[in-house]
Amino acid sequence: MKTLIIIPTYNERENIKRLIPEIKKVNKKFHILVVDDNSSDGTVSVVNSFKKKDKTIHLIKRPYKSGLGKAYVDGFRYALKEKYDLIFEMDADFSHDPKYIPDFLKEIKNYDLVIGSRYINGVSVVNWPISRLILSKFANFYARVITGLPLSDCTSGFKCYRRNVIEAIDLNKIHSDGYAFQIEMHYKAWKKGFRIKEIPIIFVDRHSGTSKMSRRVVLEAIIVVWKLRLGLEK
Repeated sequence: MKTLIIIPTYNERENIKRLIPEIKKVNKKFHILVVDDNSSDGTVSVVNSFKKKDKTIHLIKRPYKSGLGKAYVDGFRYALKEKYDLIFEMDADFSHDPKYIPDFLKEIKNYDLVIGSRYINGVSVVNWPISRLILSKFANFYARVITGLPLSDCTSGFKCYRRNVIEAIDLNKIHSDGYAFQIEMHYKAWKKGFRIKEIPIIFVDRHSGTSKMSRRVVLEAIIVVWKLRLGLEK
């Protein structure tokens, strides 16, 4: 099946330089789309160097930093336009290990959305400070209680969609970012009756660069789950 892996970037030069070859080791036929938010560290130059040698590497350059959610929405639109069958979300910072991709491909044969979970087998997180782990666990508990989502990891950003899931969701109505974006996409897929499967992954904190987590991202997630519960995000 024609597969696209979407990777949003903002100042991820060192990570993307190593990540693309690692993905290609899994399967050289995978297509990779980097959606860059006007990085100042030369990330685009690195991606362009790969593009010159490999026609399966693609790039969307955005004029300014617009957020994770909008980056994925742009990537989804590209995927639908180019008729990809399977669409992955994946971070650039190696917190999502390419070695798990075959596990997603195995399960997606029988499901519509496969999510890499940090919490399905206890806690599988490496190198996070305890404060970040507590925040993540609470965010997932909060999202489950308010929305009813039957997931252990509502905020996971490592996943594989079948094309029909993205087609069924109105991308024009997706405005959230970060944690909230992941919750919203999971919730809408669940409400539409798609088959969802969680698989265990080990999440390792970023190899280099800086985290994009902020107070704004957390507050947005708090608000969005209530909008979903009340039917205001349709």
